[in-house]
Amino acid sequence: MFLGTHAPRLDQKGRLFLPAKYRDELSGGLVITKGQERCLYVFPMEEFQRITDALRSAPVTAKSARDYSRVLFASASDEVPDKQGRITIPPGLREYAGLERDCVVIGANTRLEIWAAHAWADYEAEQDQAFADLSEEVLPGVL
Repeated sequence: MFLGTHAPRLDQKGRLFLPAKYRDELSGGLVITKGQERCLYVFPMEEFQRITDALRSAPVTAKSARDYSRVLFASASDEVPDKQGRITIPPGLREYAGLERDCVVIGANTRLEIWAAHAWADYEAEQDQAFADLSEEVLPGVL
């Protein structure tokens, strides 16, 4: 499970230090791909395989599954962190997420998300009030 908020910086070569607390879990490899709201998703290899299996079982006649699969897999990059815990984010993914120097890496349960710092600040400001005002159960019987 990935938790927390971290603020690494992207270097000149497009590399990013993974938060130290996640390096062991991701040392065997990971997949970076486009996520919703113009962030990047970072999946441990095992979790990406689970998602792949689920999408594989979707009917090929389901247009939304085809569309999602195309974007997810076409933009995916498999990476292995270097000895210092850095990953290289490909140029196309950096452009998609608007990543320049200041980034935010958040834990999002089974994945990490990488955001441009300004985009995360805007998103968080918008969502904080919505979260505080939530008046119905998100997960009935649980929350």
